Amino acid sequence: MSSESETKKVVVVGAGWAGLSATYHLAKQGYNVTLLEAGSYPGGLVAGWKTEHGRSVEAGIHGFWYPYKNIFKLIDELAIQPFTPWTKSAQYSPAGLEVESPIFQQEPSLPTPLGTFLYPQFQRLPFIDRLSALPMLYALIDFDNSEQAWRRYDSVTARELFKQYGVSGRLYRDAFNPMLLVGLFAPGEQCSAAAALGMLYYFILAHQPNFDVMWCRGTVGEKIFRPWVERIEKAGGKILANHRVTDILFNELGEATDVVCGDEIFDTDAVIFAVGITGMKKIVSNSSHLQSRPEFRNLMNLSGIDVLATRLWFDHQIKIPRASNACFGFDETTGWTFFDLNALHDEYRDEPGSVVEVDFYHANQFLPLTDREIVKIVKGYLTTCIPEFGQAKIIDSSVIRLRQAVTHFSPGSYQYMLPAQTSINNVFMSGDWIVNRHGSWSQEKAYVTGLEAANLVISRLKGGQQAEIIPVEPDEPHIQGLREINQTVRSLAETFLPPFWLP
Repeated sequence: MSSESETKKVVVVGAGWAGLSATYHLAKQGYNVTLLEAGSYPGGLVAGWKTEHGRSVEAGIHGFWYPYKNIFKLIDELAIQPFTPWTKSAQYSPAGLEVESPIFQQEPSLPTPLGTFLYPQFQRLPFIDRLSALPMLYALIDFDNSEQAWRRYDSVTARELFKQYGVSGRLYRDAFNPMLLVGLFAPGEQCSAAAALGMLYYFILAHQPNFDVMWCRGTVGEKIFRPWVERIEKAGGKILANHRVTDILFNELGEATDVVCGDEIFDTDAVIFAVGITGMKKIVSNSSHLQSRPEFRNLMNLSGIDVLATRLWFDHQIKIPRASNACFGFDETTGWTFFDLNALHDEYRDEPGSVVEVDFYHANQFLPLTDREIVKIVKGYLTTCIPEFGQAKIIDSSVIRLRQAVTHFSPGSYQYMLPAQTSINNVFMSGDWIVNRHGSWSQEKAYVTGLEAANLVISRLKGGQQAEIIPVEPDEPHIQGLREINQTVRSLAETFLPPFWLP
């Protein structure tokens, strides 16, 4: 680390995956870095906390998927072991069990996307309906995560895209739409086709094991963020909770010079924003200088999705066949998941009764209800999936309402999302909603964009080493070949055909 970098000050706003990622790397490079978190503890929506009875709860359960190579590298560096083994999963509808998914890396490897097409055990979905998905392979080939591909598909809804390519109504209703409800947190008619293709490809279709998932053996805040924060502070980083940013001050050159938190002012040479869309909109609303920039004004067009996180404690153990489960068909526009925490969390392994986490996405209609009403609905839904829940008594519960908590990748939203480098030369962006070309999603994307923002700071302030970022695993040869052919054909069409002929 250079002496020059030691004198440079950086303020990072938001202590989720992106903010902690940027802070950790910059602290290791000798920067004077301060991380400001509006909440009471670093971690944002995944920090976790205790109920009044001392029980651990968190804002939803977060999986760690096979392609999360950069997060797994961090876990190795921290020398911690927070994860369960790879787990099998299931999917339920009001009709009961719909599909069970294996651990795909344990199955014979098949070319993309045959493995994830053939190995799941569907209970009611006819094979002919699954065959109707084959024409969608072209869209997956054509969508290569480029700027052009995003703009080509982003204005179309996911539902329109599946219909255009001839996906059967039953396959859409019983497979694709449920994936969108728990992957993009909204129904297909409210999701960008570009985001749907990117998410489905990354988590499910790019490589056979991509759908394999591990879970944290407790809250992410306790198992990962606490030791990570200790490592950051040991490296010299300062983390200040309960510090909500109220303004950003700029000099006459248009560079950020100070970050304001109420009566406190933090002078800085660079700023990294690492907050969600809702938090960023609040910051822009309080900053006249940010409002003067079209890119920051335009992000006010973006929105979030409501989440409802519930946790129930039962009076006896209930046999739950799979620890992680996704559900659809109970509410037309809402997806939900439930998890057997006795199997996943160390804290509840010896609990005498079952402990179940139930999370609802796009949960608008539930938030106005009382806790008692919500718990009654949740138990009813669980009983529909596993009848034994109907005979169990709830002895404790937690209900957490999270308004506008996760990113809504709505049709047409891509044009308003910000890149890591803004028009302000010392202000940088990170988070799962930031435009980047890495190709990852969710927690991995947030973590990676934190490293990318740190690298931009290092380039600007000229001190320290760039963070190494593991790229997404390359496409399989047949996918690469098909994409090259498609790009050639598209290039020829753009040369010789009028623009209105192009899809």
